[in-house]
Amino acid sequence: MVNTVGSYATKYWYRDLIPVKERMFLTDEQYSVIVGSLLGDGTMRIGKGARNANLKIEQGLAQKEYTEYKYSVLKNLVLTEPKISSRYDSNRRKYPKSWWFRTVRHPFLTKIYKRFYTGNGYLTGKKIIPEDIICDLNPQSLAIWIMDDGSYNKGIIDISTYSFTLIEVKILEKAIFEKFGIQMVHHKDRDKGFRMYANKSETSKIVDLIRPYIIYPMEYKIGCTAP
Repeated sequence: MVNTVGSYATKYWYRDLIPVKERMFLTDEQYSVIVGSLLGDGTMRIGKGARNANLKIEQGLAQKEYTEYKYSVLKNLVLTEPKISSRYDSNRRKYPKSWWFRTVRHPFLTKIYKRFYTGNGYLTGKKIIPEDIICDLNPQSLAIWIMDDGSYNKGIIDISTYSFTLIEVKILEKAIFEKFGIQMVHHKDRDKGFRMYANKSETSKIVDLIRPYIIYPMEYKIGCTAP
C-alpha cells in the first residue's frame, strides 16, 4: 500500500510544510508498524482545531533502541528525532519517564485514525478493533504488537489487551486463527481486563512467524534473550 500524496495538499497546512507533506508517502512496512503499534502502545489523535490525525510512539526508557527502530521506519513522516519525556514527582522533582516521537498530521493518517478510533474530534476518540482487523494483520504487525505489549514466560507468549473489550479480544483471536492458523485464548486478569495467550505449541508457531521482524534488543519477547 504505497500512497503518493501530492493531491492531499490543503489550505490548512502551514506554508513551509506544504512541500514536505506533498512528498510524504506510506509504505506497506510503515502501515504494518502503525497497525502493530495501535494494537499496542501507539496512540493517534486529532488535536484541537486540527483536521488531520498524527501518531505518537512512546516506549519505556529501557526501550530506547526499539523507539529508534520505529523512528527509522517512520522517519519520512516525522520532523523531530525521538526525545525523552519527563515528569515531576510529588516533590516537584523532574525525572525521565519515556522515549517518544510524534509524526506530522496528514490525511492518510486520518484514514487510519478513523479505522481504529471512534469519534473524529479533539481527544474524543476511543481506540477500537475493527471487525475486519484480519485485513490489517501480517507477521510484521503481529511482531510489533508483541514487542509492544507481549511477554514471554515458560514457553508461553501472552499479550496485554486491557484496553479492548471482550468482544474485541474475540475478534482478534478469530482473526489470528483465520489468518495464521494460530489458536489464542484469553483470561480475565482481575479487574484490569483481558489478556490473550497461546499455549506452548501455538507459541512456537508465533515465534517462527514473527522472528524475522523482532529486533535484537526485543528478542526476550520471544524467549531468545534476557531483558
